[in-house]
Amino acid sequence: MRYALNRPMRLEEAVVTPDGLGGYSTAWTELGTLWAELRAGSGTERRGAIAPEGRMTFRIYLRAAPQGSPQRPRPDQRLREGARVFTILAVSEADPQGSFLVCHAREEVPA
Repeated sequence: MRYALNRPMRLEEAVVTPDGLGGYSTAWTELGTLWAELRAGSGTERRGAIAPEGRMTFRIYLRAAPQGSPQRPRPDQRLREGARVFTILAVSEADPQGSFLVCHAREEVPA
């Protein structure tokens, strides 16, 4: 299968810092840019506090990287494209040869 890796997306990782009062703050640090193809997945609607809320998942295809490589996304990371943020839910091989990965992700919509 061919993928059009034509979208640069920044891979980010959370850095948690204690605030000294029992809490913490989270900042995101950029690990690098990965070229990707973004495909819409399934969408759902659920009852929200005020109005119905929609949720959309995406499949994000990228070149494969070996386990443990800093270029291989993990579920505790996210991908960013401009102002759009995609939380990574799961990562798996996209093809039998293991040349590409697919990240199952949810787009975060600012409140």
